[in-house]
Amino acid sequence: MTRTTPHDRTAPPTNGGPQRGVTATTFAVLRRHRGALAGATVRIVGLSGLTGLLMTAAIFALAWPVFTRMRNQRIWYHHVEDPYLHDHTDLALVALCTLPLFLLLLGAGSAALQSVCSRAVTTGTQASSERDWPRAAGRGRLRPVLTVYTLRGLVVWPLPLLVSAVANSLTGSHLDTDEQILAPGSWPHTLIAASPAAAIFAAVLLRLALALAPAAAADGLGPRAALRRSWSLMWTRAGGARVLALALPLAALTAGVLRLAVQLALPLRPLVRTLLEQATGNFFAAYYAGILAPVIVGILVTAALTLPLTYTAFAALHDHLRSPHTSPRRTGDEA
Repeated sequence: MTRTTPHDRTAPPTNGGPQRGVTATTFAVLRRHRGALAGATVRIVGLSGLTGLLMTAAIFALAWPVFTRMRNQRIWYHHVEDPYLHDHTDLALVALCTLPLFLLLLGAGSAALQSVCSRAVTTGTQASSERDWPRAAGRGRLRPVLTVYTLRGLVVWPLPLLVSAVANSLTGSHLDTDEQILAPGSWPHTLIAASPAAAIFAAVLLRLALALAPAAAADGLGPRAALRRSWSLMWTRAGGARVLALALPLAALTAGVLRLAVQLALPLRPLVRTLLEQATGNFFAAYYAGILAPVIVGILVTAALTLPLTYTAFAALHDHLRSPHTSPRRTGDEA
């Protein structure tokens, strides 16, 4: 007996006629809705960049005592004519404590843009009856898509982090000879030292298996149902191969654009460092701000150029794989 489960209550594929390929669909949607998608991208990336800039400024202000102590220590060591190598531990702790805030900002911006791109795929190459549908799409599915990002991160990344921490505690180079439990060169030592690479490989495979979950959530499913949908589509006849064939070139494109954008933004480093040092008199605050400036610009430029293409492509792939014409076997449709 066939029944419909709650997590399969989504609209059928948008086109009633023969389906085009994922690439053709992606570029047709981007061309048809280029104005709406460009406007949504500028708003979302711009607002995320402004929020991130304000957060960074607030964190620098909170960490100012650390920068002041580093400056004072540098002055003291210069006075006694000793070399000064500043300790990064306090700054690393500040960065680690504030990392969840930036991950939340990244997830919220990504969820909003994913919702808009998925709505564009659902609308297809036809004109939408709603004049302001990008704003409505971004708000309407923001919470479930953001929840999917959170759940997916909790599923994928704890294992490699835990394995890396355990391997480092047992085989790290910081251990003295009398602290080493496993003899270097022995097969247990070799296996444990190689375990982080295996854990990262497993995490990447798991991440690919859940790559379609945000598109499924933006399409109307709940967070857990979206994760199940992505997992089931990954193991259809063509699902895994098509996800991999789409993810690899998009990842290469994103990495290439990021590297190019950061390299082009490198002239900002001495400019920001000079201006901030003149304004504050603190070399270390200016130094780290100069390091961050081209990276932040590169991330924002990369997001604006690649994320609409990436999210639209994965939304189109999800739309194709869930079609009964291309993937008749769907987990949850059969009891």
